[in-house]
Amino acid sequence: MDKLQAEDARYLKSIRLKSLNANTDITTLARRVVEECRLIHPSKLPEVEQLLFYLQNRKKPDKQEKHLPRDLTPFEGMELDEEANINCIDDYVELLYEDIPEKVRGATLILHLACNPDNLEELLQNETALGALARVLREDWKQSVDMATTIIYVFFCFSSFSQFHGLVTHYKIGALCMNITEHELKRYDLWQDELQKKQKAYEEDPDNQNVKKEHEKALKKYQGLLSKQEQLLRVALYLLLNLAEDTRTELKMRNKNIVHMLVKTLDREDEELLVLVVSFLKKLSIFLENKNDMAETHAVEKLARLLACEHENLLNTTLRLLLNLSFDTGLRSQMVQAGLIHKLSLMLADEKQGQLCMCILYHISVDDRFKSMFAYTDCIPQLMKMLFECGESHMEPELISFCINLAANKRNAQVICEGNGLKMLMKRGLKLKDVLIMKMIRNLSQHDGPTKNLFIDYVGDLAAQMGAEEREEYVIECLGTLANLTIPDLDWELVLKEYNLVPYLKDHLKPGSAEDDLILEVVIMIGTVSMDDSCAATMAKSGIIPALIELLNAQQEDDEFVCQIVYVLYQMVVHQATRDVIIKDTQAPAYLIDLMHDKNAEIRKVCNNTLDIIAEYDNECERKIQSEKFRWHNSQWLEMVENRAMGDDGEPFMFGDDGEAFMHNGDILERPDLFYTADGIIPADGTISPEFFTDYQNGDIGQAGGFPGSMNTDMFGQSTVTPGQRPATTYGTRPDEQFFYSYAGAASR
Repeated sequence: MDKLQAEDARYLKSIRLKSLNANTDITTLARRVVEECRLIHPSKLPEVEQLLFYLQNRKKPDKQEKHLPRDLTPFEGMELDEEANINCIDDYVELLYEDIPEKVRGATLILHLACNPDNLEELLQNETALGALARVLREDWKQSVDMATTIIYVFFCFSSFSQFHGLVTHYKIGALCMNITEHELKRYDLWQDELQKKQKAYEEDPDNQNVKKEHEKALKKYQGLLSKQEQLLRVALYLLLNLAEDTRTELKMRNKNIVHMLVKTLDREDEELLVLVVSFLKKLSIFLENKNDMAETHAVEKLARLLACEHENLLNTTLRLLLNLSFDTGLRSQMVQAGLIHKLSLMLADEKQGQLCMCILYHISVDDRFKSMFAYTDCIPQLMKMLFECGESHMEPELISFCINLAANKRNAQVICEGNGLKMLMKRGLKLKDVLIMKMIRNLSQHDGPTKNLFIDYVGDLAAQMGAEEREEYVIECLGTLANLTIPDLDWELVLKEYNLVPYLKDHLKPGSAEDDLILEVVIMIGTVSMDDSCAATMAKSGIIPALIELLNAQQEDDEFVCQIVYVLYQMVVHQATRDVIIKDTQAPAYLIDLMHDKNAEIRKVCNNTLDIIAEYDNECERKIQSEKFRWHNSQWLEMVENRAMGDDGEPFMFGDDGEAFMHNGDILERPDLFYTADGIIPADGTISPEFFTDYQNGDIGQAGGFPGSMNTDMFGQSTVTPGQRPATTYGTRPDEQFFYSYAGAASR
């Protein structure tokens, strides 16, 4: 039976020609087709005759050339010694009511029809055939793996087309496939246990021929069962994958633990089955719930095993799944535990898989705790080779982004700069004005030690980039690199003069003169050069200090700006040449006192260091600072005293011997006799808190808490920073600091 298709602009109609054969009268049949099909105009009669003549004389296609849906390869048991005919469908259905061998034969004949997409619509109309197939599968699937595989394959042919998904769902084939898959996985566990017992018995008594034969027999049986089972799993899971196009159906599968089943199947060795399973997991992984299920079942450990395979499609699909999972922090920890950093680093040079490997490694490099691990693999040399091979051509964003992350670690930076690494990076960055390369160089420059000293040769090149004609984002990276070069031997005064940087720095301190990122880098740069006496004096004479105060007013809500500006003031008060300007000619001390108790810990540290130096050289400021520290430290006590003094029913101890109130409408801090005293030890001058005397009487001085002001705390418990150490950020951490995590803890989150 052949099919003639006639179409106009809006319709497509299939016409079944049951009477067409080698002896058919083409002219009569063509006239009948035109009369019965209203979509074909009578003027098209010659064209219809020509089509019928072609169909009558065409060669029958070879059975071996038949294309199976979605490239699912044939399996053992599909072979037949006869050709299936759509006109005999009723006979095939009758076979489904016989014993198992006849049922298998009938289902196989129907499968051969279903493998031809042209037959699907006619099979769809035959509810008797489909209903019988669904019934036999539901009732007898446990009796024959071949029969179950064949019937599921029939419905798989329908599932390959979205318009037939409703049919498959109607017969509840999806739910049945889930049950079959779960049952087969349990059977697999039983087979494994039985085989292991035979193996153990053989190992304990290798000379026993009976035990040896039993083991060989069990192994052969296991391999045969396993082969048939994997055929069944392939077609069942493929059908489920097709149905999962509908997210509602996919959710039902997830509720029946589809992820756990798929992850368990990853232990198999059949590569075609594994490709299907990994593809299914990749599709599921885009949803949070499924991703969490994969984390619970430790899917990453099983996927890591597949990276050693030589099957290109399986390897590519596995890497794509790992890429999806690498967006999750906990799963990245599992990847590191599974040794993926080393495995993927070895694959970076692979032209087909290298890009995927780089993307996964990039995600792993985002976590500071894993950055240092890359230094002990071949990853960095390979990346540097790829960087230099780019020449002046466009560079892949994944490549340079990965390098930027790695450069934030001190050990990685040393490996990157080995040989001519830094020289080549500088050459490319400065020549091409490459912002991303300069960002990588800036990360390299932040690490103390021998790496930073390598930048001395490039100070002039970097300083020469400061100009209005350059792109702002490019200047930011160059300026940030210079600001990182806190090298004692570097003559900053000469650099400032030779490249006329002082006017540039002053002009870019004005609020609104540039983007905030550039202004912040200017402030950091001023802090770096102010470590030098002569540079600090030059800055003070140029009027930069008032500009900093103005900027502090404008950016007082931005902690990063405030912290770095206060650090500049700290550097200024360290030098005698600029100390008087800060103390006497500006409002800086008042601002610092206000910021002394800022909510940001880093700002408080830098402020306290600066105020300590100011207090040493100015008595008036010293009194204000001590008073403010005492007032803050004893705020609750002072509030209680003031409230009692203002009340109508004040307690007797709030008054002197003459009945007059202690307060006298004055400042409570002007009455040192209110404070605790220790005769012969320390005068009650208001500079020591009551806790000091309590500690002294309890014998705690010099122990755990120590003397106020000792070690890294001042007399009021405020933490301090080491003089001269620039705060990296307002959070007090540097990008290259080492983080220590428990892998087990990280993986369980």
